[in-house]
Amino acid sequence: MNETVVKTVIVEKRTDGIAIVTLNRPEAANALSRQMLAELQVVLSDIKKDMGIRVVILTSSGEKAFCAGADLKERKDMTDAEAKQTVRMIGATINEVESLPQPVIAAINGVAFGGGLELALACDIRVGALEAKVGLTETSLAIIPGAGGTQRLPRLIGLGKAKELIFTAQRLTASEAEKIGILEYAVPRSEMLGKALDLAKTMAKNGPLALIQAKKAVNKGIEVDLATGLKIEELAYDVLIPSEDRLEGLKAFAEKRPPEYKGR
Repeated sequence: MNETVVKTVIVEKRTDGIAIVTLNRPEAANALSRQMLAELQVVLSDIKKDMGIRVVILTSSGEKAFCAGADLKERKDMTDAEAKQTVRMIGATINEVESLPQPVIAAINGVAFGGGLELALACDIRVGALEAKVGLTETSLAIIPGAGGTQRLPRLIGLGKAKELIFTAQRLTASEAEKIGILEYAVPRSEMLGKALDLAKTMAKNGPLALIQAKKAVNKGIEVDLATGLKIEELAYDVLIPSEDRLEGLKAFAEKRPPEYKGR
């Protein structure tokens, strides 16, 4: 009897330049199994090269969980070496999310603990359902965030608050997460994907090359001193000067019509 293999990652490429990537293990709280990580890496590699995709939304199947982090049921049978290798794989995959050239919006439909929140932190903007909860809960399991959480959370919300959340393994409601800046928006679950799509559509109307360079300038610039950051911004701007899209933007403005950007 042939067993049907269910894809753990589903991709919808829309005609408006938006790609919706859905983690699809609702029966396992969308935990990051090795199969899911491998499939997600393939998807991210494809999206990175697809200039028709201008904005990415990352979400999950079901209502219970966005992502529960590492698959602990899978991990309990691993050797120390295998566990270490899997942690590295999770970190590498999450880094690939962050390094996508397109803006990435996390649409957090349910709980996002541990690696699940680390995955969301690698996105550019986070929209959460009011019913969701988030937290870097690893210290309660006698480990630490190992996929970027100790680095990305302090950069997002500040050192003291990030330390408090990591040291206490505190679980926050979506409203609490919004107040301290982990989420940009906390909305009812029924409105969550719509809010993410509204943001994505607004972004996708803009110059795709400009979105890429703006993301690069912000992400690279935040890591350095102001003078170096300003130089990074200058170089990112210079890339756009000879583009066809820049000239189209000027022409459309003069003609009082919406621009038709081609990503060239």
